[in-house]
Amino acid sequence: MSRLTDIASFASRHRRLLGAVQLVVLAAFFVSLGWALRHELHAAAHDLDNANLALFALGCAALAAYYLVFVFGWMRILAEWGITLSYPVALRAEMVSMLAKYIPGGIWTPAARVVAARRAGVTDAALVTSSTLLEAGISAVAGVIVFVVALPFVDNVDAPLVPLVVFGAVLAVLVQPRVFRPLAHKVLRRIGYPKDLPDLRGRTLSALLVFYAGTWVLGGLALWLLLRSVGAHPEAVTIVFLGGTAAVGAIVAVLFVFAPSGLGPREASMYGLLLAVATPGQALGAVALNRLALTAVELLLLLVGGLILRGSARRAAEPAELPSA
Repeated sequence: MSRLTDIASFASRHRRLLGAVQLVVLAAFFVSLGWALRHELHAAAHDLDNANLALFALGCAALAAYYLVFVFGWMRILAEWGITLSYPVALRAEMVSMLAKYIPGGIWTPAARVVAARRAGVTDAALVTSSTLLEAGISAVAGVIVFVVALPFVDNVDAPLVPLVVFGAVLAVLVQPRVFRPLAHKVLRRIGYPKDLPDLRGRTLSALLVFYAGTWVLGGLALWLLLRSVGAHPEAVTIVFLGGTAAVGAIVAVLFVFAPSGLGPREASMYGLLLAVATPGQALGAVALNRLALTAVELLLLLVGGLILRGSARRAAEPAELPSA
C-alpha cells in the first residue's frame, strides 16, 4: 500500500516532468519512424491523393458498426454483475473512454469510463474499472486467436508470433474467473475496497470470447475497405487476418502508454503486418486513413450518444398528457 501511495505521490508532484519525458520519447519515436519510412512517404502521399472516398466512407461505416456492436460486450459483463445500463449510456461511456486514450498515461481510459458510469447512476468505481479491464483482456485474447487462426491464409507475414501467443496465453489465464476475481480483490483491497467482485460464469466468458472475435472480424472488414480505398486489392479471405492485424494494433496501443491512443506505435505495428497484403505505400496510406477514421468515428458516436441521451431525458421530463374527458 505504501509503495502505491509513494508512486501516486511522486507522479502528482512531478506531473510536468513525466509529461515532458513522454513527449520526448514520443518525438524520438516519430523521428526514427519517419526516417525508417522516408522512401515510402512519397508513395503513400500519392495513394492518399487518389484515395477512393466512397470506399473510405464504407470503411468508416464498418468501423462505426464495430464500435456499435462492441458496446454490447461491456453491457453483458455489467449485466452479469447485476448492473443494467441503457445502450445510449453504455455507448457514450465507451466513446468517452476511447477518446480519453489520447491523453498520455494509460489511466485515463478506465477513469473516463468510471466518470461516465457515475453520471448514469453507477457509483461503484471499482466494479466499473474491473469490468473495463476484463473487457479489454477478453477482447485482446479474442484478437490474438483471430490473428493466429488467419495466418495460414496469408503468405509472407512478418510478425513476432511467439511473444504474441505468449501474451495472449497469459491474458487468457488472467481473465479466467478463478484467477481474475481473487487477483482483482487482492488489488482492490489494497486501495480500500473491501467487497468481493461478483463472479463471472464460465459460459458467459466463452460467449464473450466468441463475441469479441466476431467484432474483430468486423474491424477487419473496415481495414479491408480502407486498403481498397488507397488502391490495394487484398482478397476477401484476408478480412480475418486484417481483423487480427487491427487487434495487434490495439494491443500495442495499450502497451505503449507514452503514446496518446498508441499514436505511432499502433500504426507502425499495423504497417508491418499490412505489407503481407499491400505495397509499402498502400500500407502506409491505409494506416493513416485508419487513424483518421478511428478518431472521426469515435467523436461522431460520442456526439450521437449524447444526442440520444438528451432526447431521452427530454421525453422523460415532459409531463404525461391527461386523457381527455
